[in-house]
Amino acid sequence: MPSDRLTQIFEKEVAELHEAGIAKGKENIVAEVRQAEENRGPRFLLEGEGEKEFIRLNSNSYLGLGLHPKVVGAEESASSKFGAGPGAVRFISGSYSVHRELETELANFHNRQASMIFSSAYATILSTITSIVTTDTVVISDELNHNCIINGTRMSSTCGKVIYPHLDMETLASSLKQWAGKAKRALIVTDGVFSMRGDHAPLDHIMDIAREHDHIYEENAVVLVDDSHGVGAMGKTGRGVEEFTGSMPVDILVGTLGKAFGVNGGYVTSSQAIVDFLREKSPMYIYSNPITAGEASAARKAVQVVNSTEGKSRLNNLRHLTKHFEDGVTAIGIETIPGDHPVVPLMIRDTDQTRSLTEYLFQNGVLVTGLTYPVVPKGDEEIRVQINADLTMEDIDSVLELLRVYQERNN
Repeated sequence: MPSDRLTQIFEKEVAELHEAGIAKGKENIVAEVRQAEENRGPRFLLEGEGEKEFIRLNSNSYLGLGLHPKVVGAEESASSKFGAGPGAVRFISGSYSVHRELETELANFHNRQASMIFSSAYATILSTITSIVTTDTVVISDELNHNCIINGTRMSSTCGKVIYPHLDMETLASSLKQWAGKAKRALIVTDGVFSMRGDHAPLDHIMDIAREHDHIYEENAVVLVDDSHGVGAMGKTGRGVEEFTGSMPVDILVGTLGKAFGVNGGYVTSSQAIVDFLREKSPMYIYSNPITAGEASAARKAVQVVNSTEGKSRLNNLRHLTKHFEDGVTAIGIETIPGDHPVVPLMIRDTDQTRSLTEYLFQNGVLVTGLTYPVVPKGDEEIRVQINADLTMEDIDSVLELLRVYQERNN
């Protein structure tokens, strides 16, 4: 066959990934979801595991809205009205009314002039960075930023790129001074919440630094934040790291509809001028289909739920469950990184032990994500646990008991 030699190359590369222990391997296939009942949260059945039920602690659906009856109902209703797919990109087939309604809802939620939605948050950040960066722009980025920010920066033609040590505000400030007169525009880009660790960027300090140095850049020092893990999980009303840190509004905010809002898609929100520019220049908006009308309607309903009394109740429950779990693992003797976000990393700091504990939890009906070398540096191996608001205290206690038994057996 014409690709026989190429096939051999790909097979060899995949085999090498497995030998090195860094292949993602097979994916779990969810065969059924069983709704929450009384003192137990939702349970997941996997192909090949029969009737065995799993507690899911590796989901970004922090508020549990993906299974919310009003959110599901909104998707079903809009799909019946508008159909299953959008038909084409928006500038060809036009936008559905629910797309525009969602964008208005998101702009109002974040107290911005405008917003626009994309097929995913990854596409949003890639397309936003590559659109606003010019050959006269220096990009200044936190070293632990997400892969989407890294790739967006790599794809951009800049006059300079600076990677500052994680959360190092002194280096951020000195970098802005260093590039004054060399670049017309500075783009400071950071995650709001760093998803592997659950810690967050000090957006209040970042905005202060940006404003202090703004005057030395002809085209401003602009702050772009991807708060995909923060929106809906941080802040008293779920407005994310801006609200949590008391920061002034960042210049450009990227979020996702696929984590705390529980649906699918991404969005950017900012001034009307910036959003108008992105509608004309952003390739992944112009040339990619939007999310479906059903998804847009479900996402709008999810934003409304977060913006309600019920949303505040879910946020409070999420914080309570997270604190209980964090205190529990600390009492057991497992190291974690304290924080206010529902990502609670179990710092195992050994590849074999991380894999062993991940497998032990799986065998006992708990789904978690183990991160081992070389995905993370040696000594930083961890299990990323993600708490969701539709879990119960009984669920959390059952997992803590499993961890206690494991610790006693292995220490």
